[in-house]
Amino acid sequence: MKKGGSIAALVIVILAVLVGIKYKDVVDRFNPLMTKEYVYVQITKPGEPDEGRYKYVLAGYNAQGEKKEVTFTASLSLLPGTYLKVLAKGAYAQEWEEVKKEDIPKAIKW
Repeated sequence: MKKGGSIAALVIVILAVLVGIKYKDVVDRFNPLMTKEYVYVQITKPGEPDEGRYKYVLAGYNAQGEKKEVTFTASLSLLPGTYLKVLAKGAYAQEWEEVKKEDIPKAIKW
């Protein structure tokens, strides 16, 4: 009986890890231990169509210059070269706004 419970627990843990990897932005969205921070990104490629929106998965930098990956959607296709300030919680982006290159912190090196 103990062996069956251990196997079931192991299967549940493995499934949880796989779901966490596949849906990282969803997991980060509801994780109460994750903190929010602004991440600056530059649009480098067209967004992928995603249920009537455009999905972007981009690497950006926080104000200290640390690299972060964020995922967000937009209702319109953003032009390559556009700079955005994204309020991110891990890989999940809560909101974003367009910014000028001059408004990006000096610690960020593209």
